[in-house]
Amino acid sequence: MGIRNNAKPFLKWAGGKTQLLEQFEDFYPSKLKEDKINTYIEPFIGGGAVFFNLQAKYNFDRIVINDINKILVITYKVIQNNVEDLIEKLEEFHDSYHSTDEMEFKEKFYYEKRELFNNLKIHVGVEEFSKNWIELAAIMIFLNKTCFNGLYRENKKGGFNVPFGKRRSAPILDEENLLEVNKALKDVIILNGDFTGVEEYINSETFIYIDPPYRPLSDTSSFNDYSKVEFNDESQIRLGKWVRRLAESKQVKVMLSNSDPKNIDENDNFFDELYEGFNIGRVKAVRNINSKGSGRGAINEIAVTTY
Repeated sequence: MGIRNNAKPFLKWAGGKTQLLEQFEDFYPSKLKEDKINTYIEPFIGGGAVFFNLQAKYNFDRIVINDINKILVITYKVIQNNVEDLIEKLEEFHDSYHSTDEMEFKEKFYYEKRELFNNLKIHVGVEEFSKNWIELAAIMIFLNKTCFNGLYRENKKGGFNVPFGKRRSAPILDEENLLEVNKALKDVIILNGDFTGVEEYINSETFIYIDPPYRPLSDTSSFNDYSKVEFNDESQIRLGKWVRRLAESKQVKVMLSNSDPKNIDENDNFFDELYEGFNIGRVKAVRNINSKGSGRGAINEIAVTTY
């Protein structure tokens, strides 16, 4: 399946993997490089950097992507099936936002869209197409391009609560890339739900790349509120047990990314114990490691493989 394309992530997503793609080449299974993997699965799609990279390089019979974030999944589905309508709506937003340089107008426009976004997303479902999908997907992209630091964060009630980014100029519409993403998503199965929901699509010739919300290195280093459902240590342990069961019972190839707690505490063996018996490698990533801009720097992240 698949049409060769140059698709890139259309959203900025916390912990994005674009900068790590070259390093990841050393961790992929040999069967993938030999084109002997027929199914590719990502249970936490997020911005999709690894997915976009791999689907352009390798031939898969089936690709499955999933995320717990309902509106993110709707946005992927809209690009897959209604990209022209989405582009038209984003053109409207672009023209309105850039109709003046007055920051007060831009800020008001931003908060109006944020409020509409939160009102619409309460009632929309992800299984059946709704006329609100186009609007929601367009606002999702608009907010991502104009909010503070390109963040996606929800409060406990599920409301998007990132403040205005005070950007005088913002690349709201990248038509060329959206059309490439549309090609990349051709025939891709797009799911919304818990990571375990992908299991029915797994066979012995499957490669799964798992990029869950990272375990925070400190109270201020990061957040994992990509949805109103918290992903805490208990969730990490549940994920680890699932990965182990898959590796043992289905002989599936699994690669997983996460933060490296040893950046802060060399005696923190949380992941060493959770993934004992698997290969735990490390890659260098440039991240914000605390709430201050000066805290941005190169740190280790772990890359776990079951093969």
